[in-house]
Amino acid sequence: MKIAIPARYASTRFPGKPLFELAGKPMIQHVWQQAIKAFECPEDVYIATDDERIAEVVGGFGGQVCFTAASHENGTERLAELVDLLSLSDDEIVINVQGDEPLIDPSLIRLVGEQLANTADAHLATAADTITDPVALDDYNIVKVVCAKDGSAHYFSRACIPHNRDGIPEGSPYLRHIGIYAYRAGTLRALTKLEPAPTEQLEKLEQLRALWHGMKITVAHYHGPSAIGVDTPADAARVDKILRDAAQTT
Repeated sequence: MKIAIPARYASTRFPGKPLFELAGKPMIQHVWQQAIKAFECPEDVYIATDDERIAEVVGGFGGQVCFTAASHENGTERLAELVDLLSLSDDEIVINVQGDEPLIDPSLIRLVGEQLANTADAHLATAADTITDPVALDDYNIVKVVCAKDGSAHYFSRACIPHNRDGIPEGSPYLRHIGIYAYRAGTLRALTKLEPAPTEQLEKLEQLRALWHGMKITVAHYHGPSAIGVDTPADAARVDKILRDAAQTT
């Protein structure tokens, strides 16, 4: 089982984000440190980048770099190149950890990887937790997922799904999608050759391509702490404080 961390220097909202310092370390180092805790196998964690500056920093703290093309439109394409560069068999599992998740829970990484390993007929795995805040239901930045009895995903949407005609019942049936994926290497190779789905283009959600083409996505239920991702400098300031406060208590 491999862990891949795509890291891109160029960003419209936050250029150079992977190298932004949080509590004295670059963000990408925090992500890498969390990732290697998942299975305690640093040699199975790769940072996929197209930037020499990122590669130099990663090499400085002992991480492994895999250079990928600068032309990729999304992380899925970057991971598909990675599995070919590593010559992975189609059955090998690759967990995609976002490079802007410095607080990601290692147990979440492990959970998603094991979910796919234990679901033989699934093409990829992801995670979800229960939505307890009613405000989140109408927030289009929070993606919802509806699952079948066997735990596979029916559909993902930015809208509030499922629609409850008679009002919100006691005990929320709503699930928040957590944006982490485990893929079989063969799935990554196949996805890059498939045409985009109409639903994917409407919702701007890449995972809908897999569903539209008949792939099975198994969903693990996560009960741990929610992590703050870093999309903006304001997010970075919040995470920096959390990391500094945590360091003072240890």
